[in-house]
Amino acid sequence: RKLLSGEMDWIHPITIFFLITLIILLVFKMGYFWNYSSQNLPPGPKPLPILGNLHIIDQKRPHRTMLKLSKIYGPVFSIQMGFQKMVVLTGYEMVKEALVDQADAFAERPVIPLFEDFAQGFGILFAHGENWKVMRRFTLSTLRDYGMGKRSIEDKIVEECSILTKKLESYKGKPFETTAIMNAAVANIIVSILLGRRYEYEDPTFQRLLKLFSDNIRLFGTPSVLFYNMFPALGFLSGGRKTVLDNREELFAFIKATFMKHLKELDENDQRSFIDTFLIRQQEEKNNNVNEYFHNENLQSLVGNLFGAGMETTSTTLRWALLLMMKHPEIQRKVQEEIAVTIGSAQPRAEHRKKMPYTDAVIHEVQRYANILPTSVPRATTVDVTLKGYFIPKGTHIIPLLSSVLHDDSQWKKPLRFYPEHFIDPEGNFIKRDAFMPFAAGRRQCVGETLAKMELFLFFTTLMQRFTFQPAPGTSREDLDLTPAVGFTTPPMPFDVCALPR
Repeated sequence: RKLLSGEMDWIHPITIFFLITLIILLVFKMGYFWNYSSQNLPPGPKPLPILGNLHIIDQKRPHRTMLKLSKIYGPVFSIQMGFQKMVVLTGYEMVKEALVDQADAFAERPVIPLFEDFAQGFGILFAHGENWKVMRRFTLSTLRDYGMGKRSIEDKIVEECSILTKKLESYKGKPFETTAIMNAAVANIIVSILLGRRYEYEDPTFQRLLKLFSDNIRLFGTPSVLFYNMFPALGFLSGGRKTVLDNREELFAFIKATFMKHLKELDENDQRSFIDTFLIRQQEEKNNNVNEYFHNENLQSLVGNLFGAGMETTSTTLRWALLLMMKHPEIQRKVQEEIAVTIGSAQPRAEHRKKMPYTDAVIHEVQRYANILPTSVPRATTVDVTLKGYFIPKGTHIIPLLSSVLHDDSQWKKPLRFYPEHFIDPEGNFIKRDAFMPFAAGRRQCVGETLAKMELFLFFTTLMQRFTFQPAPGTSREDLDLTPAVGFTTPPMPFDVCALPR
C-alpha cells in the first residue's frame, strides 16, 4: 500500500528481484541503448546492467551527485538512469557554450515518460518541435499584449501587494506559515492575465487549484516518479505517477470549464484575457479550415503551464527571501534603510528599482543562493553536436545543471554563502553578472522572466517597507533551517514567520 501511494522511497529486496527479472525480459523489446561506437562520447561512471548509475545517485537531490561527478569527469559527462542515457553540463562556461552559443542545437525537450503523459506534447513547457515554436511565439506576444513589462500589469501587482499587506497585518504580529498566502498572492497575477480576474485567498476553488499545482510540482521530483521515468513499463507501481495524472485531470476539467464559459461570452472587440485571445485565434483558424495548433488540447496545457510556472517559481523565491531576511537581520535592515531613503512611505513602483542598487542586489542574490531549479528543465539535442571535443548524438537527453552555474566558484566570490555584494561594485552600484541564470538561457529561457522580475521587486520591496520579519517566538535565527525541500523545484522547508508592522 505504501509503495502504491508513492510514500515508499526504498523498495523491498524481493520486489527489486521481481522487477529486475521483468525488466530483463523487456530490455531487448524496448531497445533503450545508446550506440557506443568509436565516437568520442562524454565520459562517466560505468553503468550497471538495468539500473545504470542509479545506485550512486541521490534520488531525492540528484543534482548533488552530479556536482560530485563533475569534479571527477569534468564539465561534460554522461550518466545512465535505468536505460536512459543523459549528458550533464556543469559550470557557467560549459552551460553557456551549449545553451547560448549553440542555442538551436539544444532547443528541444527529451522524451520523458511522465512529461509525455502529462502534456502529450502540447502547451509550451514540455512541447516539442513546431508545436513548441508556435505556442511560444503566441505566448510571448499575448503576454506582452496583456501588459507583461508594462504599467498595466504593474498596477495589478501593486494592487495585489496592497491586499497581501492587509492579509499579513491581520495576523497582528503572530506567527503564520507563508506557503499558501504567497502562492495565492503571486498566482493572482498570472490568473488575472489568463482568466481576466483574481480570486480571494480563501476561495475554496482557488485553494484547491493551488494545492493541485503545488502537489504536482513536488511529485515531479520524487523517487516514485524517477522510478517511473526510468522504467515506464512498470508504471503501475508508481503511485506518484497516478497522483500526478489524477491531479492533471482535475486541473484540466477546471480549465476546460473556464474556457467554455469564456467561449459563450467571447467578443472579438473586447478581449479580456489570454484565454479570450487564444479562442479568437482558434475561431480564425477554423474559418480558414485550419486547426493545426490552436485547439483545446494546446489551450489546456498552455494555461496549465503558465499557471503553474507563474505561481511556483516566484512564490518560492519570495518565501526564500523572507527566510533569508530572518536569517540575516542586518541585511533586512539595510534594505529597509534604502527603501526609507529612496521611497519613504510612497508605494514602491518598478521605476524605483534603478535607484535601489542594494535591494536589487539582495533580490538577485536570493535567486542565486536559493537555486530553486537546480537541474533546470531538461533539454535535448536537435542535431549531432560536438562539445568540448565530445560527440553528443541528436536526441540526447541533456541536463544543464543550473546549480553548478549559480554556485560556480570561478564566477562567485562566496558561492555557498548568501552574499548580496556579488551584485554590487566597489562604488555601491548594481552590476549584472553573466553567470546569473535562474531563468535558464537560450531558446527555452523562461517566457515569463520579465513578469517574474517585476513581481519579485514589487512584492519584496512592499513587504520590506511595511514589515520587519522575525522568527516565531522560541526560534532563534540560528535555528532557521536553510535545507531545501525535495521536489521538482526546491522550496524552503515550511517555516513560521512573524510580520511586525513598521
